[in-house]
Amino acid sequence: MNIRLCYASSRHELIDDLIEDLSDILTVARDFNSKNDIFGVLYYANNAFFQCLEGEKVIVHELFDRIKADCRHNSILEFNVVEIDKFSFKNWSMKYVQKSSNVDIFFNQIGFGQFIPAAINEENLNQFIDVLLTENQTEVKRKIGLNKRGTRPYL
Repeated sequence: MNIRLCYASSRHELIDDLIEDLSDILTVARDFNSKNDIFGVLYYANNAFFQCLEGEKVIVHELFDRIKADCRHNSILEFNVVEIDKFSFKNWSMKYVQKSSNVDIFFNQIGFGQFIPAAINEENLNQFIDVLLTENQTEVKRKIGLNKRGTRPYL
């Protein structure tokens, strides 16, 4: 049975490097998901994550248990898990959408000025997913230039 599991969480504020965190999360997620037929989307803005995972029930739940144990996530808010007949995010092992004006417009329409995961409920969850489906995927850059600083590889 295939399911969709969506959740939101706040980013652990003591972890400094957002770009590295996002890059690591996406690299690991895309590798695992492509090997396990998991599809989904990750959105990050205002120090909060929103993610939908689609795939086989047992695998998605095991993955979510690992996410809940990840120190980068706090205050995890799980939305209802639904059975699905088809995958909405079939084209992406893990689509990443960065802060978006369309998401802000959606949250304005439901009475909030910006992305606030607590404002998502069972009534507007599918509308929010539709907004994320129409957004372009964003590439996260890796830090460059600092990996070999202070070393003398040719001596």
